[in-house]
Formats: sequence, structure tokens, C-alpha cells
Amino acid sequence: MTAKYEEYGQCTDGELIDRLRRGEETIMDYICDKYKYLVRSKAKSMFILGGDSEDLIQEGMIGLFKAVRDFDSGRDASFHTFAELCISRQMYTAVQASKRKKHVPLNTYVSLDGGENRTDGRESGNLSELLADRAEQSPEELFLDKERVEYLEELIDKELSDFERQVLDLYMTGMTYSEIAKVLGRDARATDNALQRLKGKIKKML
Repeated sequence: MTAKYEEYGQCTDGELIDRLRRGEETIMDYICDKYKYLVRSKAKSMFILGGDSEDLIQEGMIGLFKAVRDFDSGRDASFHTFAELCISRQMYTAVQASKRKKHVPLNTYVSLDGGENRTDGRESGNLSELLADRAEQSPEELFLDKERVEYLEELIDKELSDFERQVLDLYMTGMTYSEIAKVLGRDARATDNALQRLKGKIKKML
């Protein structure tokens, strides 16, 4: 198998998928091994939305299988990009279906304060900067903070549209608006507009 893997390593993903579709089934094992790091990476980011880590990994592998099934080298830019999209979609759909989504922006690493953009399109800072530093708070103050977070979550559920909540969910994982648009199958401009709206709404809540 090692020799086979070495041979596969000399081929492009498109070539491997063509060979797989012609009946070389061991290539699927190679692709799974090659991209398991991507599945685990996506599972870590989706975990903050309420998904179980092992369940998300399983869903991610399903997404990877779908990517292999549906990949079109003449249409899709690269298999890596297409696989990343399929994995993210599969995991997010599973999180939504589980009814265990949580909106806890104070515990995320994503800024909603319109900070400076980094070179990768993501923003620096985090929402906790909008509130007082909690490091030296008393137990009573921490309890009140928990109540404030729960209240904020209720407001988010009430004030944000379904689309805005979906955008917020994925933005909390660190995705850019263009990546979110691809996962949700929506226009990039509409997604960016939704992101700006929800930022404004959450700022008012705070």
C-alpha cells in the first residue's frame, strides 16, 4: 500500500479521481488520508456552533465523499477548494439539523466591531473587547456576565433574520463573507450586506 501511495502522490487530484471512477477503489483510501487534516480542521471551527466533534468529523467525511463524487475538473477550480466547500456545507447542515446551535459571540475569536482587515480578509480583535475585561471579575460579576450573554443570545434570535443568523454562525467560525456565501449558496454581495446589518444590530444590543 505504501508503494501505491507513493505512486498516487505523483498524480494530481483530478487524475486520481478519474482513475477512481474507472474502478481503482484503493484511491479513495488515499484521498481520505490526504484530506483528513482538512476535515479535522473544519470540525474544530464548527464545534463552536454546538456540534459534537466526532459527529462533525463523520459528516465531514461524508462531505469529502460527495466532493469526490461530484468534482468536475472542467468546472471546478481545484479539488481542494471544492472539497473544502463540500465539507463545510455538510458539517453546517448537520449542525443546523441537530437543533443545538448556540449564539455565543462573546466566546468567539471573531470581531464584530469593524476592526482593521487582515491580508486574508478576516478581521483582527474580538467581541470581548467591547465589554470590560473579565479577568479580574468576582463570581457575582461573572454570574451577571453569564446572564448578559444569555440575554444577548435571546436578542440575536429575536432581532436577526434566518439568513443573518446563518451568516453569523459561519462568521463565528472565522470564515470570510465570500466563503460564507459559497457555503450557503448565496450571492457574495447579499452575504456581505447581511454581515454588515447583523454587525450593526449586535452593536446596538451591546
